[in-house]
Amino acid sequence: MDDHIATSVTDALSRRPSPAGLDATALLMAAPEALVAVQGGVIVFANHRAQQLLGAAGTGLHGHQLTDHLPAFSPAGGVAVEQTAVRADGARIHVEVRDVVLDDGTALLAFWDAGGLEAARMAEAARDEAQARYQALIEQLPAVAYIDKEGKGTIYASPQIETILGVTADEYCADPDLWRRLLHPDDRERIEGQYAAFLAGHGDDLMDYRMVTPDGRVVWIRDRAQSVRDADGRVLLEHGLMFDITELKEAEAQIAHLAYHDKLTGLPNRASFEDRLEHAVEHAAGDGTAVGVVYLDLDNFKLVNDSLGHQAGDQLLQQLAGRLRDITRDVDLVARQGGDEFLLLLTDLATDLSGGPDPAVVNAEAVAIRIADALKPAFDLSGVDFYARGSVGVSLYPHDATNAEDLMKNADSAMYRAKRTNPGGHAFFRADENPTARLAFATQLRRAVEHEQWVLHYQPLIDLADGRMTGAEALVRWEDPGAGLVAPGEFIPVAEELGLIEAIGEWVLDDMATQQRAWMDAGLDLELSFNLSPRELWSPQLAERILKRLHDARVPPTSVVVEITESTAMSDPDRTLRLLAELRSWGLRLALDDFGTGYSSLARLKHMPVDVLKIDQAFVRDVDRDVRLARMVRAMIQLAHSLDMLPLAEGVETVGEYHFLRANGCRFAQGFLFSRPVAAEQIAELATRPGGLAPID
Repeated sequence: MDDHIATSVTDALSRRPSPAGLDATALLMAAPEALVAVQGGVIVFANHRAQQLLGAAGTGLHGHQLTDHLPAFSPAGGVAVEQTAVRADGARIHVEVRDVVLDDGTALLAFWDAGGLEAARMAEAARDEAQARYQALIEQLPAVAYIDKEGKGTIYASPQIETILGVTADEYCADPDLWRRLLHPDDRERIEGQYAAFLAGHGDDLMDYRMVTPDGRVVWIRDRAQSVRDADGRVLLEHGLMFDITELKEAEAQIAHLAYHDKLTGLPNRASFEDRLEHAVEHAAGDGTAVGVVYLDLDNFKLVNDSLGHQAGDQLLQQLAGRLRDITRDVDLVARQGGDEFLLLLTDLATDLSGGPDPAVVNAEAVAIRIADALKPAFDLSGVDFYARGSVGVSLYPHDATNAEDLMKNADSAMYRAKRTNPGGHAFFRADENPTARLAFATQLRRAVEHEQWVLHYQPLIDLADGRMTGAEALVRWEDPGAGLVAPGEFIPVAEELGLIEAIGEWVLDDMATQQRAWMDAGLDLELSFNLSPRELWSPQLAERILKRLHDARVPPTSVVVEITESTAMSDPDRTLRLLAELRSWGLRLALDDFGTGYSSLARLKHMPVDVLKIDQAFVRDVDRDVRLARMVRAMIQLAHSLDMLPLAEGVETVGEYHFLRANGCRFAQGFLFSRPVAAEQIAELATRPGGLAPID
């Protein structure tokens, strides 16, 4: 009980005005506490609250004995004491009493309903507990809780704001413009517009946007806000939660990226390519330009996976993707179709369909040539140098098709023709091509393997010293019941791609060995050679399989020559060296075919256990009339001799070529000048022809 109340009681009892000039009695009567003044044990004053609490609001308490209402009262010197009070109606209530004795001996008592106080205390404790729980809940949320007051900015921000945005709650609340400054520049205009609409009452209360923290981090925020408005709809308060959804947005971006990109190479995938192609065609139709689709398929990719493993195959695809990006313009697109197939989209190509040289064709062909050049350097597959080759097909808009689907189909068809007729080269789509021919051809080829629709023809090998036939190369032909004989260049690349080449190779070896035995029994002393494809060369137990078939046919290995192309040998030189050494150790002779086309290095060539170096026809044709070719062929012949190899020229077709080769020390040759590939029945006559097969001088 404070001194002011005590003074007021004294003034009231003596009828003096209070120091403030107010009516002291009126002041006491209106006090919120129950006040009673006692003199000689008799109540001489009781305010409204005391009369109400003790049930005497109508009659008053003046003149009542204090013990009638507080029977156990005893002075406590201002200490609060709980007692039982008796109301005028006899009811008992618990009260808390404080007392003070004034200077004139008057006892002043102030008391409260103890039950009400306890309830108030409990309510206050419950409120404090609820508030603590709410605050703990808010502060554990993975979000920033905030309250904004119109005209004053943010008046509350939960502590999480420091973790999410890198500013303290106090800093955020102290700067009303900080939220706007932290907005990402690319989002600011959009979000400020949405926020204004929200305040106006017709905007969304959920917004996603980016904020840039003071240390430069970009944070994605999902802001869910609600407003408290007055009767006129004006915003008084806004409260909400700001969630950090950066990881969610990054995951969404990753999913979107994967939907349109190849995971292994990072290139756009087919779906992305088709979408871009459709837009490019629409654009070209409007401005009169051309669009090119370039389809690349690696010719020996299965060889990598089967021989070196899928990890090496992945490395090859990744490195190739980088090379393709390097050779295209920024406006063009490189995509991975799947497997070992890639797509290039050439856009904004100038075109001229008037009949002269078309710039679109020239540019597309230049890209095809750059692709071939990009494939020439070795690929480093975990320390293994691998040389890849690919076939390319090209289709142009509006030359070959007027929609994206047909452009893709036509480029695939052209690539398939390049693979069949010019492996490692490129081809443009032709109007007479059937885009579905690839599937039909593959089906027919599988049927040919199943029914062994093969026949061997043999091309004689000639000793240029005397023109005698010393051997023959076995060349497989496909006896297609509907199309007749199909040359190996038409189906071997496809058989490689479809995984059929090993079955064909086994048939060739069996048939050749049987024929060799028959010729040996007939007294013909010929050396027969056959070609190993890259897939066959790297197949398991190669030497064992060859030797078993020769043994079963009673053919000595020394009468057989195994031919591999230079490009095959250089695909994985170290492994090739080991395989060739094993074959030679069993007595088989070895020939390096198509020499000059496969990027051999002299350092590797000198270690190869090769007996015959076959000079490719590309260098032999017109060698007697082309000075540069002549120099190159002389060098190849000299190289073969210096490495203790026998030089053999392929594709000799003219007498002039024959004379040049013989004059410059080439030991052996084959070609149409001497004989085309013939059926086995004709070999005996050619091998025993008097004077040999060379032209008469």
